[in-house]
Formats: sequence, C-alpha cells, structure tokens
Amino acid sequence: MKKLLLVRHAKSSWVDFSQTDHNRPLNKRGLEAAPVMGQRLLKKQITPELIVTSTAYRAEATAKILAAELGLLDKIISNTNIYEAGIGNLLEVIYGLNNDFGHVMLVGHNPGFTMLANYLQNDRHIDNMQTCATALLSFDVDSWSEVKSGTLLDYDYPKNQP
Repeated sequence: MKKLLLVRHAKSSWVDFSQTDHNRPLNKRGLEAAPVMGQRLLKKQITPELIVTSTAYRAEATAKILAAELGLLDKIISNTNIYEAGIGNLLEVIYGLNNDFGHVMLVGHNPGFTMLANYLQNDRHIDNMQTCATALLSFDVDSWSEVKSGTLLDYDYPKNQP
C-alpha cells in the first residue's frame, strides 16, 4: 500500500512584479492557511514519512510550514522536476520515489497538481486544487513505479469548514 498526499502551495504574493515566478513568497493569507492545514492533517492523522517539494520559494515555504506542524522538518527534499510540471513529469517523480517510504507528500503547483489528482483517481472530480489544498490518495501497490489509479481518501482546502 502506498499513500500520496498532493499539496498545492499556499497563496503567494504578486506585490513585487520584479520577482521571478520561481522566487515569489507566500502572502499573508498563505502564511495563515499553511499552519492551519498542517494542523488539520495532524488531527486526521495524515502524517507522511517524506515531503518532496518543488524548488519554487512558495512551495518550499509551504512545505516547511506543514513540516513544522507535522514534526517533519528533517524529512523535506526539493525536486526541480516538480516546478511547472505536467502529469508526465509528476508521474516520473512519483515513479522514482524510494520504496522504503509508504506515505509521501508532494508540494507543487497548478495546473499540474489538479490534473494529476484527477488522473490518479475517479472518486471525485476536482475542478481546481485551491492554494494549500490537500488530496490524499491510496494505491494498492508495493512499488511507487506501479502507481496508476487509486482511491481518494481525503480532500481538503483552507476555506473548507471542518
């Protein structure tokens, strides 16, 4: 059994247009939403063993905030292949995960994450993974390279009232 937690980065700032897209920070709303989502994950006992994040500043910041809430600050790795990735590149990242890990969080971006969430399950169509949304998927496989269609176990986003 493998579990994959997809997390879209928290809301980012568009105030400074001189910044590259890769270097945009989180805005106030994003800085408030990320710890709340981390606390929700903890309350639901959704605790991955590893966090793999895009190298974009806003994704890494989101990953660090979530990791702090989950006690996983030493379990974050960055992967350049997640930034601006489509389904194919994201699947390559998943297929390349170490099989020693049974539950992994990926932190990244739209539109790729929404497309991937829908590609990997048929339980619920997700129109748009909002910023800081989480989608937990399970797969009845032993190896990450076998991941295909799974089950959506949980979908949440900051404006969702628990």
